[in-house]
Amino acid sequence: MSDKGVFCPDEGINHIKGFKTAGVSCGIKKENRKDLALIFSVVPAVAAGVFTVNKVKAAPVLLDLKNIKNPVTRAVVINSGNANACTGRKGMENAGRMVTTAASLLGIKPEEVLVSSTGVIGVQLPVEKVEKGIARAALDLAEDGGDEAARAIMTTDTIEKKGALKLRLGGREVKVGAIAKGSGMIHPNMATMLCYILTDAAIEKGMLQEILKEAVDSSFNLISVDGDTSTNDSVITLASGMAGNKPITQKNEDYYKLLEAYKTVTAAMARAIVRDGEGATKFLTAKVVNGATLEDARKGARAIISSNLVKAAFFGEDANWGRILCALGYSGAQFDPAKVDLFISSKNGGIKLVESGEGLVFDEELASRVLEEKDIEILVDLQDGEYEAHAWGCDLSYDYVKINGSYRT
Repeated sequence: MSDKGVFCPDEGINHIKGFKTAGVSCGIKKENRKDLALIFSVVPAVAAGVFTVNKVKAAPVLLDLKNIKNPVTRAVVINSGNANACTGRKGMENAGRMVTTAASLLGIKPEEVLVSSTGVIGVQLPVEKVEKGIARAALDLAEDGGDEAARAIMTTDTIEKKGALKLRLGGREVKVGAIAKGSGMIHPNMATMLCYILTDAAIEKGMLQEILKEAVDSSFNLISVDGDTSTNDSVITLASGMAGNKPITQKNEDYYKLLEAYKTVTAAMARAIVRDGEGATKFLTAKVVNGATLEDARKGARAIISSNLVKAAFFGEDANWGRILCALGYSGAQFDPAKVDLFISSKNGGIKLVESGEGLVFDEELASRVLEEKDIEILVDLQDGEYEAHAWGCDLSYDYVKINGSYRT
């Protein structure tokens, strides 16, 4: 194993030292589908979190913003099928009941428990069912319960989203594993998504928060499916310290190795969410290069993959490059339009559409072959600096409307 580590897309949060997990059905979803997950640290762990920027925050997010400040975190409870958002005082009481139930069953303090919910907004949580599910999950906790947990957090997802990376820190093997959910209501800052990252690395809480924030900025904050930012978005990470590495308390070599591991894992989860976008037929990568600043490159890339007109054009396999330049123009990025070059490519080839801000005469047949593929890259060269950024998105299809037109039913 190299110091940088090896990413394993088939692994998730199983067998990470210090953690046990479970996923069960508590009756929120129909057909006895799994809808409650429990993550438990058998030792005192430190936690970090990044949460939605939507002003309308769900009850569990409001509770987590308080509990995440506790120096020790031992458990996370997640339910799917009900978002417990816009549910007022009763919703806060129900989120609190999730916390106290888990704390009592696990023998830990309420402030050491975080909670998440995902699903329909504006419906009170069937908290009695959830409490029974927590009790069942507590009995099912196991070192290999991560796959069941991954299934339990899904809503309109069609696939489990998981991955893990092993690396070496100071001669010790360290593992970083993640599970995530998300398919629709996905937009930068973050998306309608939940992600839980576990590691057995020993690291100080403040350092872990900095790592998570930078990893989220380079992954989940650079994806878009439909332009909606959810009420429940949460990325939570716990570190058990059981790997035995020298604790990371400053930005040294081990800090940056662990940061790169987090970036790899979160980027993989972000791409998996986009690939599973509701009704998606295309996976789009927008790459903006030679920007004057990193933020300019990121703004441009985000705007391109967030544009509904760009998304619709790719669904229709139409090389309508004007929509891409239009999105770039309102992105807030600083650049000279007269310098911009634009390319599109897929495994069927590549084609230059714009040179120095002006459209080129191009082979429409080749463009059609490029666009008929599922994976397509949009490359924008700003010719204004040395910074670059990627963002990931999908097309906007008829099926997206069908799925979201009947979400509650």
